[in-house]
Amino acid sequence: MDRALLADFLRARREALQPEDVGLPRGSRRRTGGLRREELAVLAGMSADYYSRLEQKRGPMPSEQMLGALARALRLRPSEREHLFALGGHAAPRRALRDEQVSPAMRRIVERLTDTPAVVFSPFGEALMQTRSGVALLGDYTRFGGMSRYLVYRWFTDPSQRALYPPDDHDLRGRVFTAEIRAAYTADPAGRAGEIVEALLAVSPEFAEVWRMHEVDITHHHDLKRYLHPELGELELYARRLVDPDEGQELLVFLADPGSPSEEKLHRLIHGPVVPG
Repeated sequence: MDRALLADFLRARREALQPEDVGLPRGSRRRTGGLRREELAVLAGMSADYYSRLEQKRGPMPSEQMLGALARALRLRPSEREHLFALGGHAAPRRALRDEQVSPAMRRIVERLTDTPAVVFSPFGEALMQTRSGVALLGDYTRFGGMSRYLVYRWFTDPSQRALYPPDDHDLRGRVFTAEIRAAYTADPAGRAGEIVEALLAVSPEFAEVWRMHEVDITHHHDLKRYLHPELGELELYARRLVDPDEGQELLVFLADPGSPSEEKLHRLIHGPVVPG
């Protein structure tokens, strides 16, 4: 436990949190920003004296339950929560990967990509959000239910999913999708990823064979990839990635080389054919 750093971190996070952030009135007599110590203590379910001693570098080593209460009261992000536990002398509980909804930061970014194909994936390969041009390029990935929500499951169980890629690329794509679900499985084998892997092992001998290879990094994953569109034919696109480290969500933005035939096809897909002036 590092009492000095713990005190500094708690003070900084408390002063950065405004009363209205936690549903408290600011009041006319409040002269400085941030929460008061006693306000935070109430939110965390502890005595004001106990919390004050933590900020004064003279408190006892807090329990994991106490640190969890402080993390919730301070509205800490997952990475900040892990930092708080480390300062308090404890290993942070394993972070649960989420796939229920798009994080606010990702949503704001996607909403501004009005003319760019893009899709947000959960750590398990479920499409959580697509731009309209992303649907035009890939189809509606958000429409599926059950295990079919997950891209890796569709790849090994639904032949129509493979129509998006040239046959020569199918082997590599299957290895890539398997490596991605392995990363989620390693982080939480008893959670959602474990359910997906168990379901695939039960129905797909092909997946079982790739899974046994235990690949964790596919070097060609970020190279220029080929996609097949039913109307435009083959496109060569880069899928640039933006990762939210707290939620584990991933934004893929599809781009073509400037001036290439694929860029012209993307323009037609998004804006329609160019009409001569």
